[in-house]
Amino acid sequence: MLSVDRVSKSFEAAEGSVSVLDDVSFTLAPGERLAIMGPSGSGKSTLLAILGVLEEPSAGSVTLDGVDPFAGSPTQRALFRNRRIGFVFQEHHLLAGCSALDNVLVPALAHGSVTPEIVARGRRLLDHVGLAHRIGHRPGELSGGERQRVAIARALVLSPRLVLADEPTGQLDSTTSLEVTELLVHLTEETGGMLVVVTHAESVAERVGNVRGLIDGRLGS
Repeated sequence: MLSVDRVSKSFEAAEGSVSVLDDVSFTLAPGERLAIMGPSGSGKSTLLAILGVLEEPSAGSVTLDGVDPFAGSPTQRALFRNRRIGFVFQEHHLLAGCSALDNVLVPALAHGSVTPEIVARGRRLLDHVGLAHRIGHRPGELSGGERQRVAIARALVLSPRLVLADEPTGQLDSTTSLEVTELLVHLTEETGGMLVVVTHAESVAERVGNVRGLIDGRLGS
């Protein structure tokens, strides 16, 4: 389970402390999803950064399956993030010189666990996202939608407990956007993982379900 308990985040600026998140709380059980909508500057990306163990909250706590990742060292946090959390961004962040399959395997490469089983899973994921015939192609040879499908496969290759998606369809047309969202939801459901999606697109939020608004750092009910 993902538990977010009264999380707040502030940053120091020239004019003093600036509050970005204010007393945010929610829980997700395995298989559950959450779509977060809100205007620019409302704190959505900061919240995802905290959930992804990239930013530490100023107050409150985050636990995943009962573990507080912020209690560990930077090395332990990185290992936790790599093994338990998958990321999908608006920019696909694929390695230009690597094939689709090699890009999918990057999370496993990060901690030296590219086993035959992981390679087989990477191939299966590319098949599931409709790219079995493009497995050896590099990002420059793929369309925008195809590159984002590779990014989804990469996020899921280690079967993470939590998948975080920050505007994953922001640069795609409406048809491709819904196709990519459907894949993200379906593949996360298959693994029993939890999914949190930040989006401006109402159609994407509706497909994810459990839509909540984040305004001025506060998460609505």
